[in-house]
Amino acid sequence: MNDGVLYGVGLGPGDPELVTVKAARLIGAADVVAYHCARHGRSVARSIAEPYLRDGQIEERLVYPVTTEVTDHPGGYEGALEEFYAAAAERLTAHLAAGRDVVLLAEGDPLFYSSYMHMHKRISGRFRTEIVPGVTSVSAASAALGIPLVEGDDVLTILPGTLGRDALTERLRGTAAAAVMKIGRSYLGVREALKEAGRLADAYYVERASAGPRQVIERAADVDPATVPYMSLVIIPGAEAAGQPTPARPDFGAAADTGRVDVVGLGPGGRDWLTPQAAAVLAAADDIVGYAPYVDRVPPNPRQRRHGSDNRVEAQRAEFALDLALRGRRVAVVSSGDPGVFAMASVVLEAAAGDSRFAAVPVAVVPGVTAAQAVASLAGAPLGHDYVMLSLSDRLKPWDVIARRLTAAAEGDFAIAIYNPASRARRQQLADARDLLLAHRDADTPVVVGRAVGTDEQQVTVTTLGEFDPTQVDMRCLVIVGSSQSRVVRDGSGAARVITPRRYPG
Repeated sequence: MNDGVLYGVGLGPGDPELVTVKAARLIGAADVVAYHCARHGRSVARSIAEPYLRDGQIEERLVYPVTTEVTDHPGGYEGALEEFYAAAAERLTAHLAAGRDVVLLAEGDPLFYSSYMHMHKRISGRFRTEIVPGVTSVSAASAALGIPLVEGDDVLTILPGTLGRDALTERLRGTAAAAVMKIGRSYLGVREALKEAGRLADAYYVERASAGPRQVIERAADVDPATVPYMSLVIIPGAEAAGQPTPARPDFGAAADTGRVDVVGLGPGGRDWLTPQAAAVLAAADDIVGYAPYVDRVPPNPRQRRHGSDNRVEAQRAEFALDLALRGRRVAVVSSGDPGVFAMASVVLEAAAGDSRFAAVPVAVVPGVTAAQAVASLAGAPLGHDYVMLSLSDRLKPWDVIARRLTAAAEGDFAIAIYNPASRARRQQLADARDLLLAHRDADTPVVVGRAVGTDEQQVTVTTLGEFDPTQVDMRCLVIVGSSQSRVVRDGSGAARVITPRRYPG
């Protein structure tokens, strides 16, 4: 099998029509499309390339662990990025070694202040690489201004705004034409440097060059530093030449051991309820571990190993995940809803704390939208006041404990979200729970039954405690029983909406 090729593809300054013909062709043909993004999950590069993507491509989202915030990584900010770049490079080389071509998207040009360079340095010695240049933001900003940037013997100096005020001032004094990049959080110092160098009157601020109605052009002296985004720069047309500084290109070294376990909440159903943080952790994982139907909800990626198992082997699953992490693997243990609510977080943490072998394995919990939240939102606001979340499964606790807790919740007049209400083997417990609640609640108390929420089979039914039929409930359901204050109202379309007011009498 031939190795794949890594293509560093420049996308230009933002307008999808400024993507080159070659870049568009390679994006559409690639087996794998990779792109960097922050933890919020949105990628400017992907949004530019989207018109050229096709169905069936593998997407590798390379999510920065930090951008500008403080990190608790033992190596600090640089250590966190070193580990990230090394792990990201290994993710891409796994595809290349399997014969898959990888396009790594880069805003502007791949070798011009681009994150692509960090991958290129780590991969180009092992696999064939090809650079597809793109229109830089400097060219786009000059075009937007409609003012010649350099002419004749002029020399253009490109400066990072993060250089510091004194260094910027010195450079600006000795040049005629300049572009100052990376000004988002540095603009106050950049403006002061322009002023001290006597260049402020000649400087233009350009924001989102080529972005049509979102494009902004102002005199640099008139810009509020608090409003400057990342996608902006300063242009100074000029006639006097000066030397061009060489951008720093730090070498972050070899990959570190990144073994860890993340216990990830997938939410109750579709991808709309998967948080950006959870999506980022899943994208970075080497192994996906969990109950087989939940593993099946994670989009396939041939770089990753998938380990589905039965729902009754939680402790074994947790130890298996921790063992994988000991071997340097990054493992995502997946749970439906939130992993801390009747799910795998406590199992994994208990296993990690109970065996000294796992003492050095980092374990993190990534929250998710709970089934109770999802069903409640679809029914209205039945959990608008104090409520109890309770599992009806007696596999891990005796029925008398469940009955005692149900009675306490009913006597306390809580709304109750009932998880695991019934299964093929457990049919009587839900009927007994209904009878127990009827001893403390009126028969007309609202009841919501949500089944398979977030999927194409989603059903949400509003009934009453007296009319509630336990035979219509299975393990894909969650049941919410209202308090004495819960009531059904009608919205503008006449649909039933269950609410539990935030005020309580007395």
